Amino acid sequence: MTIHAVFGASPFPTPGTGVVMEHAMNDSLDADTAIERLYVDHWDRLVRLSVLLVRDRGQAEEVVQDAFIELHRRWSRLEDPDKALAYLRQTVVNRSRSTLRHRVVVQRHLARQHGVDTAPPADEPVLAASRRQAVLHALQHLPRRQREVLALRYYLDLSEAEIAETLGISKGAVKSHASRGAAALRPLLESRDLKEGER
Repeated sequence: MTIHAVFGASPFPTPGTGVVMEHAMNDSLDADTAIERLYVDHWDRLVRLSVLLVRDRGQAEEVVQDAFIELHRRWSRLEDPDKALAYLRQTVVNRSRSTLRHRVVVQRHLARQHGVDTAPPADEPVLAASRRQAVLHALQHLPRRQREVLALRYYLDLSEAEIAETLGISKGAVKSHASRGAAALRPLLESRDLKEGER
């Protein structure tokens, strides 16, 4: 699959001199090649990161596709192309937040219309193992920032510095959110294990 198949053809600037046009085309081809490589290497992991945050495979795929489109659009303005993956992670987290906010607004609107609570959308079986599903469910009970830190730390195995850069917070804040999140997850998972044992 080529980058054009994913994003469509990239328009080139109106040609001036032959040298300028050749340089512009080379830049675009370099961007296409780099983004296609990122797409092949990181699409699945970025989708699963978004699934951990939004709990919906379809919406997660839309989030990640939009992140790649945004990266392609902004490629020429990237100060350091080596940080493109970090930019993608940050965009996926931010767009996942927006998706959750939009979902809450829609659910409240539907609840007002029908006068009943709207159930959350059914989850697709993205992670097959029961334990992972339990963790995924438990994550949703954590505050947003703790959920994001734990997803980046334990799913993508990012360092504190990389998480701090992705979320725009300090390394100390990363440690604090990770510690509080892990502490909050423990009783949720223990409660689930007890219920499973009683069956």
